[in-house]
Amino acid sequence: VQDVATSWAGGSRGDGGSQQHWKEEICRILGEIQAPLSPLLLRLCHWMLPKLLSHLFLSVQLQRGQLEMVLRAARTPDVPLVFLCTHQSQLDGPLLSFLLLSQGIGAPRVTVGSWIGPRLRSLLQCLGGIFLPSGMAQPWKERDEGLPGAVLDAYVQEVLRSRQPLVIFLEEPPGSLRLSDPARRWLLRVLRALRDGAVPDVHIVPVGIAYDVAP
Repeated sequence: VQDVATSWAGGSRGDGGSQQHWKEEICRILGEIQAPLSPLLLRLCHWMLPKLLSHLFLSVQLQRGQLEMVLRAARTPDVPLVFLCTHQSQLDGPLLSFLLLSQGIGAPRVTVGSWIGPRLRSLLQCLGGIFLPSGMAQPWKERDEGLPGAVLDAYVQEVLRSRQPLVIFLEEPPGSLRLSDPARRWLLRVLRALRDGAVPDVHIVPVGIAYDVAP
């Protein structure tokens, strides 16, 4: 990040003002990606979500075989979990977060699309939602990522090193049959973390959520 920021700031490595400027810019970009988790909000949502689900659905069914596979993968030392999921509705993220938290795997970082409003975005960030920095929600061009791309690389590497579960949705709701541009950007970060040796390995876990009637 420092190398990219120095180039982005005009190459003035010895200029304290320029260094302070790009440090503030890096913090701003990081703030767009995530916010600190709120334990109070997590506990509140963990209590409210089952009540919400009981009003929305007749039943919620879980495949025990897949859950056992996930729990077995989570017990592998020093290997982070990356969940890849197709997007069926806006409830997918909360459902996966609730399941992983209730099974003792931990609160995951869940990628969220750019279609969220600012107030809901702030709430979801406190619950583990992560977003692409502004300017990166445009059609994917790796060469144009610049400083936001470098910060996002470093962020994902730290998430994987700390073994926080990461959930990547492969398209935007209501769903399509091709990989979305945001998914390409997130997946590129995971591949780079492996290529650069930030983590020795990653467990890729496919996850599917299906609805008789999509909410």
